[in-house]
Amino acid sequence: MNPVTVHRRHYEDLRVGEVIDIGRTTVTKEMIVTFAREFDPFPFHLDEAAAKASLLGGLASSGWQTAALSLRMLVDSFLNTVASMGGLGFSDLKWKAPVMVGDTIGGTATIAALRRSRHHPERGIVTLDFDIRNQKGEAVMSMRLANLVEVRDPSVPLDGAA
Repeated sequence: MNPVTVHRRHYEDLRVGEVIDIGRTTVTKEMIVTFAREFDPFPFHLDEAAAKASLLGGLASSGWQTAALSLRMLVDSFLNTVASMGGLGFSDLKWKAPVMVGDTIGGTATIAALRRSRHHPERGIVTLDFDIRNQKGEAVMSMRLANLVEVRDPSVPLDGAA
């Protein structure tokens, strides 16, 4: 048993359909510009005049920033409470509406699937579906994320080994 994760939730403790409230965060102009300057330097993320003239109609967060903020909220609310072994990737990422200066975003991550590794019995895979919304309840992002989670007792056979 891993002494670092012994008191955290393991694969066996998770259930399909479990909904995790990941919390909320308010996106400021400074956050948008700082992130964009380093990672996504399009004018509609950096310059208010250019942003107003763009399709977005104002200074907007990078979609990658929205994803990064969502992941941070997931770590704080869930992944730090489970015996996470790291991420495997994501799919079905959709940016549904821009996140503008002053928007508060948050939402849920729902356990969509659980699968035990056949080749690595000490590992399970949890699939999470994100639903990220702004303060008006409008969907701004969705994605599916896969994460490895420790199995408490790899010698116990579990249904659904992959």
